Amino acid sequence: MIADALSDAATRMSKAVEVAKDDFSSIRTGRANPQLFQKIMVDYYGTPTPLAQLASLANPEARTLLVTPYDKGALRDIEQALRNAPNLGANPSNDGNVIRVTLPELTEERRKEFVKIVRTKAEDAKVAVRNIRRKAKDELDALKSEVGDDEVARGEKELEAVTKSHVDAIDDALKRKEAELLEV
Repeated sequence: MIADALSDAATRMSKAVEVAKDDFSSIRTGRANPQLFQKIMVDYYGTPTPLAQLASLANPEARTLLVTPYDKGALRDIEQALRNAPNLGANPSNDGNVIRVTLPELTEERRKEFVKIVRTKAEDAKVAVRNIRRKAKDELDALKSEVGDDEVARGEKELEAVTKSHVDAIDDALKRKEAELLEV
């Protein structure tokens, strides 16, 4: 029972770390990257739809991204969603078939803003991991009458070790992303 609670907590913590890494990849660095556009939602016939489901994304140059819609009728909606996307500063241009998105150079001030955003996302991920730990600890405490205090204490130590490893993974990803953002 204790092993089940620990494995469930570890699995959920791993998912929280993966979500944090995905969030980090959606924040732009110096290069145009199709992952920047993964979280952009387009109003497609009244339904918010991820951009990746409506168009193919290609990266012909370092700061340029080509967006080729599968449905030409969605061209204007996609262009509008790209223009309104927060934290991109993108300037899309439409030639009737494809949308060219040119990302401006990052200034030092803008890089520091992005670092703050990344730190906020990292802290949110750490809070999620801590919430998972708290829930797992409550589950372990509920098992005290069945398995005994010693087993529960051992389980809590394992839970702390698992939590620390996942928080460290988030910190490592944060350091890499900060270095990537501040690199000129």
